[in-house]
Amino acid sequence: MTALKFAACGSVLVALWFFTIPDRPVFPLCGFHWLTGRPCPFCGLTRAMFALAKGQWAGALRFNLLSPVACAMLLSLFRSGPVRNRLWTGGLSAFAIYGLARIFFAAI
Repeated sequence: MTALKFAACGSVLVALWFFTIPDRPVFPLCGFHWLTGRPCPFCGLTRAMFALAKGQWAGALRFNLLSPVACAMLLSLFRSGPVRNRLWTGGLSAFAIYGLARIFFAAI
């Protein structure tokens, strides 16, 4: 089962590394952004993951400031125990606070 997880993770990383998506989406995928015009906590995260897979940290942080946290959360899926639980709890809390800040500051 572990080999299957590593193979799946490797294939996702290869796909992220080979493909490039535009900086501006052709059509909006985020329902929250489409309805309100304000970014949600996860807006830009897909593009940020593509940038992180290529080692483009500045671009990833420009798309979504918490993209390294999201990457760490995804990589923690290979582990179990209290470290993973704390990472996910802290990460989701950070995304909630970040989302509120994005909504508030986008309104100004």
